[in-house]
Amino acid sequence: MRGLLLLLAGLLATLTATAAARPPRLLLLDSAALAAYKTAYRQGRPAEAGAVKALLAEADQALTKAPDPITSKPQLPPSGDKHDYLSQAPYWWADPSKPDGKPYLRKDGLRNPESANMHDAARLGQVCQAARLLGLAYYFSGKEAYAAQAARLLRAFFLDPATRMNPNLNYGQGIPGTAPGRGFGIIETRHLTDIPDALALLHGSQAADDKLTEGLRGWFRQFTVWLTTSPIGLQERGSENNHGTFYDLQVVDFARFTGDEALARTTLQTQTLPRIGVQFAPDGAQPLELERTRPWNYTSMNLEGWVKLAILAQPLGLDLWHYRTPDGSGVGPAVAWFAPYLLGQRQPEKPDVAPPSNRTILAIYDRVCSYYPALPVAQVFARYPAEVRLPWSL
Repeated sequence: MRGLLLLLAGLLATLTATAAARPPRLLLLDSAALAAYKTAYRQGRPAEAGAVKALLAEADQALTKAPDPITSKPQLPPSGDKHDYLSQAPYWWADPSKPDGKPYLRKDGLRNPESANMHDAARLGQVCQAARLLGLAYYFSGKEAYAAQAARLLRAFFLDPATRMNPNLNYGQGIPGTAPGRGFGIIETRHLTDIPDALALLHGSQAADDKLTEGLRGWFRQFTVWLTTSPIGLQERGSENNHGTFYDLQVVDFARFTGDEALARTTLQTQTLPRIGVQFAPDGAQPLELERTRPWNYTSMNLEGWVKLAILAQPLGLDLWHYRTPDGSGVGPAVAWFAPYLLGQRQPEKPDVAPPSNRTILAIYDRVCSYYPALPVAQVFARYPAEVRLPWSL
């Protein structure tokens, strides 16, 4: 018996060591495109050299930033634990007819400045953006300072017991007088998909060691369990619009990052594919997003989620790029739907209440052109000569 126990202990140690040695992989960024860009940069090609120089200058600014962990907030979540994420629903406003304004009323597309007083969403977005930026800077320059700063920020936000974020969103997008937290808050953690790619870019540095990688994998495993089992997570899974898209994106991305490809594949097959018939019309329109007060913003944003899901699905043998429902709906027609608007052949039927941006949809067009040869990508970018095409834009 003792010998058997020793054998099992040895096998477990071997498996643990193997898992720890498993290097992070790029999940969303295109490794071949990045490698080609890096080669051109090292050869001194002007366009690539200029873009990387600008990237490194931006990363230099991030080198001096102190960690701003989730525990920095002055507010106390309902749990009494500052390690819990806290945010308020942005489109909900105090009811002027009530003495205390509660319960709040919804005004779609109009952000309540009160919600901006809770900074956890900004903190989370900033650490994800900084990690990705510093990862790219390390990838192109090889300078350890970028990796060290990225590791410092990531440890403070996710791993340090004194400052780490608890792996849940129990109090995301709460509504005063209605709910302390809702499934809709999960849209705010979509930027977490930057972290696995950041770690892949940092691989090989002294700072981004196995301890950091496995610590983050552990955090993401816990968060994925919360996403897929908690009442709030399951509530968001049932969302039909962009919230459902970005819920799936997070589950699939985190599952692949942590090595649970079965969960990633099951999510894509049982949740993501059925969403296509719900979200897209045969002509590529997105009715659920077009009815919003910022239709261009929401259709572009939702399509970004779908493109990233297609990227994640491809290594699993699932082709979302060319999948079609019986009526012809799919990601391909949804991408093509934007072309006449981008080319100036059509005007939006319903303008956004806030100034729209083409940045997201142009980044999408740059990324997907190899999957859709008939897409008029060259003509589109000819109309936007100031838009720089970069392999890390999306």
